[in-house]
Amino acid sequence: MEAIDRVYRFALHLTRDPADAEDLVQETYLRAYRHRHQYQPGTNCTAWLFTICRHLWVQQRRRGDRVTAYDIPELDALAGRYLEDRPSEGAGVLLDLPEFGDVLRKALEEIPEVYRLPIVLVDIEDQSYAAAAQILGVPVGTVRSRLFRGRRMLQARLLAYAEDAGILRSKGEG
Repeated sequence: MEAIDRVYRFALHLTRDPADAEDLVQETYLRAYRHRHQYQPGTNCTAWLFTICRHLWVQQRRRGDRVTAYDIPELDALAGRYLEDRPSEGAGVLLDLPEFGDVLRKALEEIPEVYRLPIVLVDIEDQSYAAAAQILGVPVGTVRSRLFRGRRMLQARLLAYAEDAGILRSKGEG
């Protein structure tokens, strides 16, 4: 337990944000678990974890400028196409389409629970960020970051469905 606290303090120094530090620690331990075979017994485990943590932080900072690149214009076009066909019904009609509901449910099921639960609470159950944070037992910043990641995962799955269904052309079919 002492190692987790030390890695968290280190991550907090790197990120300067408690929620981001928690996410970074989680990713650090996931990476350490996946690469546990690379750890050399008898060496300083905490230093190994610090190294992983720092490398992840550097990777995240490098990707930070590209976060908006995950916005997918094709999804906006898809939503616009549906709304043009049904201007008086509004965006809610998408959720009422039987096939869309099934696709959405399947896509949500494929998203890891840590990202799915905030989406369900905030986007589907209409809970505030603060309420979702209390329900999940995490800070509000963690809810926000998990929502961001989860929504991007959901976008990717829905975009793949739209391409498979022929609603959108895949990028290679330009």
